[in-house]
Amino acid sequence: MSAKDEGGRMKDEPKPIGAPRVMSYSSFIPHPSSLRILLWDIDGTLMRSIRAGSFKDYTIPMLEEVFGTAGRLTEMKVSGMTDLQIVGEALKHEGFTHEHIRERLHELRESYMDAMRRFTGNGEDVFEVLPGVREVLQAVNDHPRYQSALVTGNIEPAAWLKMEIAGLSEFFTLPGAFGDESHDRRDLPALAADRIRKHLQMDLAPEQFIVIGDTPNDIECAKHFGARSLAVDTSRFYTTNELLDCKPDALLPDFSNLELVMETLAKL
Repeated sequence: MSAKDEGGRMKDEPKPIGAPRVMSYSSFIPHPSSLRILLWDIDGTLMRSIRAGSFKDYTIPMLEEVFGTAGRLTEMKVSGMTDLQIVGEALKHEGFTHEHIRERLHELRESYMDAMRRFTGNGEDVFEVLPGVREVLQAVNDHPRYQSALVTGNIEPAAWLKMEIAGLSEFFTLPGAFGDESHDRRDLPALAADRIRKHLQMDLAPEQFIVIGDTPNDIECAKHFGARSLAVDTSRFYTTNELLDCKPDALLPDFSNLELVMETLAKL
């Protein structure tokens, strides 16, 4: 494993522009078996739309432009689904198969991003970063045991646009997996893990990955891969009991208590 510099990054990775950060943790090099890769969901976990359901404001026009119909999207509960899964479920009763959707994937991405940029504008009054998120991301970024990647239902360009608007991009230096890669969210941790193993040139076991999210699908995709799961009770759509019924390895109310978050991660 390559050594990290004083900012907690691999020495061969570019440093962000700006003032150097003060380390909060020891910069010793951990044994590879103690390394934990944090696979972060975005919506409902790191940030959320200020207005519930606003995702459909730009997804419905995209579907109508590309496929001529939004199908049953207006009535769907989409939290925890990948974007490809959402499109597939919305349009299946209109006769569109997964193959039809994949044939138009490039067009779908372009139309989606055009609609999303119109909707988000300069990013003000659209998304909010959830309490404690920035502090937690900074703490794990500074800690030699952790590295972070995105594993999200968003298509990749939408995920990075949200991170840019929220000012969180710098915390995710590892390759991840995204919602335009599979109709099944359970596939995403394995896709990300393969890329991360190649990137770090390390043979990481599934249990060295921790999926962090706010929905049953996040917990399920962790179990499917063999990763650990940290559920956060910040969802607008699922109750505490619904998350507990899925048996995550740990559950936090939110990220506002940094000490509790770090203690919980240390046990996973």
